[in-house]
Amino acid sequence: MTEQRTDPPGAPGAPATDMSLLGIYLNDHLAGATAGTARVRYLLRSCGDPALADALAPIADEIAEDRASLLHIMRRLDVPVRRYKVYAGRAAEQMGRLKSNGSLVRRSPLSTLWELEALRLGVDGKTAVWQALRALAGTDQRLDARQLDDLVERARRQHTSLEELRRRQVDVAFRATS
Repeated sequence: MTEQRTDPPGAPGAPATDMSLLGIYLNDHLAGATAGTARVRYLLRSCGDPALADALAPIADEIAEDRASLLHIMRRLDVPVRRYKVYAGRAAEQMGRLKSNGSLVRRSPLSTLWELEALRLGVDGKTAVWQALRALAGTDQRLDARQLDDLVERARRQHTSLEELRRRQVDVAFRATS
């Protein structure tokens, strides 16, 4: 049976939120946030480009903070963390390191490009969850609309920064080396 709750509790005429489905949705995003946090930390350790690492470091900190914000929101909504989804997110991130990059024994510039693209896609997904929660904030007092607006804006800034870094990496990855 699907658990439904009227938000805010006791408000007359407030639309019902399907907490069961919201829990699945938030746990899926938590798995993605776990993978994204691990991916950006791995990229920082392995990229070998100090300028890229300097540009990524603040984004990496924010991605970790955003994951913590999601956990805090889940606690406020009484959504239990599904540990198996968190572990699946970690495993998916580690499996993603096994992709072909044109080099068997060392890191390729293509690896960095792929990872920047994966991070940008993850930030797009994160933007979507913040926007979905923001839409619910009008009828659920447990959600802080201002916090969600700030999280949406930060995700948009992260997207812009990652896109700029990705564009630079295209030149690095595909520039002719003769």
